[in-house]
Amino acid sequence: MTTAYRKPTTRLKAPTLTAVPQSKTDCAAHIKDLGDLQREFERQRAEMNDAIAEITKRYQPELEQLTQRIETLQQGVQAWCEAHRMDLCGENDKLGKTANFVTGTVAWRQRPPSVSIRGADTVLETLERMGLGRFVRNKPEVNKEAILHEPEAVRGIAGIKILTGVEDFIVQPFEAKA
Repeated sequence: MTTAYRKPTTRLKAPTLTAVPQSKTDCAAHIKDLGDLQREFERQRAEMNDAIAEITKRYQPELEQLTQRIETLQQGVQAWCEAHRMDLCGENDKLGKTANFVTGTVAWRQRPPSVSIRGADTVLETLERMGLGRFVRNKPEVNKEAILHEPEAVRGIAGIKILTGVEDFIVQPFEAKA
């Protein structure tokens, strides 16, 4: 199990709030504390990831062996059951697709039909050209970019709200790069 690397957060963004520190000195102390807490958070996260890596390293060989044994047994059971399917399920395969054993069951299940598309643009063009437009979805969507270019044209329309002038407050403690 690997943990994806995530860049440490060194900037905190939040909506503007009223100031809690009572002086410039207090504010500087809070910023220092934020930096200390962020670095402690990253140290503990690194420690946690190191522990996860050690656990993974310790169990990986055993898990790989168990997985291989499971796959081998499953393939063997499937081969035997496929060879004896008529005995297990009877003549009318539609009635019995499950076979019971003392230790468990095996079953055959028909997957529902599915469609896969490769080269969607070409397929869409072909369907349209052949008069099979009923197989093409047309999904209307609001063009938000166009609205931002012409906000006056949509002013007053229910359900459309244009946010402007939203200000974020950012605290970024100083940190030396290694």
